[in-house]
Amino acid sequence: MLAGAAGLDGVGLAKLVRDRELHPLEVVESAIRSIERTHGELNAVTAPMFDRALDAAKRVRPGAPLAGVPYLLKDLRAGYAGVPTSDGSALLTEAPRPFDSEIVARHKRAGLVCVGKANTPELGLTATTEPHAFGPTRNPWNPQLTPGGSSGGSAAAVAARLVPVAHASDGGGSIRIPAACCGLVGLKPTRGRNSLAPEAGDVMNGLVVEHALTLSVRDSAAMLDATAGPVPGDPYWAPSPERPFLQEVGRDPGSLRIAFSARSPLGTAVHADCGRAVDRTAELLEDLGHQVAEGEPDYDDRTFRQAFNILWFSNLAANLGWMGQRLGRELTERDCEPLTWRFAARGARCAAADYIAAVARIQRISRRVASFFESFDVWVTPTVAGPPPPLGFLHPGPGEADLRPFPRRVREFVPFTQLANATGQPAISLPLHWSAGRLPIGVHFTAGYGAESLLIRLAAQLEEARPWRGREPLIRSGGAAGAKG
Repeated sequence: MLAGAAGLDGVGLAKLVRDRELHPLEVVESAIRSIERTHGELNAVTAPMFDRALDAAKRVRPGAPLAGVPYLLKDLRAGYAGVPTSDGSALLTEAPRPFDSEIVARHKRAGLVCVGKANTPELGLTATTEPHAFGPTRNPWNPQLTPGGSSGGSAAAVAARLVPVAHASDGGGSIRIPAACCGLVGLKPTRGRNSLAPEAGDVMNGLVVEHALTLSVRDSAAMLDATAGPVPGDPYWAPSPERPFLQEVGRDPGSLRIAFSARSPLGTAVHADCGRAVDRTAELLEDLGHQVAEGEPDYDDRTFRQAFNILWFSNLAANLGWMGQRLGRELTERDCEPLTWRFAARGARCAAADYIAAVARIQRISRRVASFFESFDVWVTPTVAGPPPPLGFLHPGPGEADLRPFPRRVREFVPFTQLANATGQPAISLPLHWSAGRLPIGVHFTAGYGAESLLIRLAAQLEEARPWRGREPLIRSGGAAGAKG
């Protein structure tokens, strides 16, 4: 990182650019050097865009809110004109997108400079980032461990301070899971807060949202200010905020009614470090003046997960069909990773009536969960059920014969995040605690529909009370560090 800019988040870097203490070209060149230096250790960036980034840095408008801030674009769904979007598959690396997705156009208007595409699992399928086509991304806190998924490349890059912010998306926890694994802020916005235009109105009946992974709460707020707002024709419109999200940072959240639970809805084990993280967070919240009690929404988790899987697998089957159309041929089993093909085959067997019934079941459960938030403002749980596991534990490598253990392992590792995708509510993972092995432990906060402002106020209060940015991972932009604190 440049002298005088070490440790700065995106908002801090943009201020130096606006004050003309740094030129965008210097900042982008520094990010490129960091990516090149750590590529062999992390494998976070699978499609560098260095020449485009250097050209864009020369044309940045200095007054833009995030002028000159380098970032990565997750290589899934979101399109950057003239650059392929691989979706984690080798099949799509040769077809450049003809236009920018809406969120990318808004990134550019905010002054952000895209330096590359971040690694992601094939079709964003799972909770780790180990695509066969591009190889695994490694966790900068311990390179033997997963960075989470499906936004694992983005998370590893931000955690290692290669870039201060990175684009991410979330259809079942894919922003919040890697945030927990890599010690970052991971906000899943309200359904419809960021438009999916022009490619889609919604994805998976509203399960999927896009936003960012960041070092700080204020960066998450600033990114949301840059991208939030509907496009005419969007099927969902999130309630308008009272003020810019960045202005919520530092505002008093008041005394909130907060429920907490460390119990897995599956009834499976939760690691002691994750349970302690929730308990200590509850104590901290009480010390900060909030009303805290144990509690959780009442819904049938088995029914929920059956319906959720129908939506996921059916959409996966449809995605393979669309890929085949783009390639001009029908895909075969050899075109995909074995687990992708297996889940897509399950989706292809679902009838339209099954899909509609699954949507109805999820909507009924969403109403039950919404009633819980009439009594509580925020619900606190672990983000994931344990510290980040080793690479190879959550996803089969090439040539793995027995696929049976992997879906169960993923379910047990991520029992907490999917519900907010189904209900459309905002949720955020914060790196408030650390394991006995000095690994980040995320704590998950869910609020009512449209209540990002409340989450940002609370998250900023917790960031001030328990700051995390002083901790540095083993692999970072300036070289080996060792975790501090």
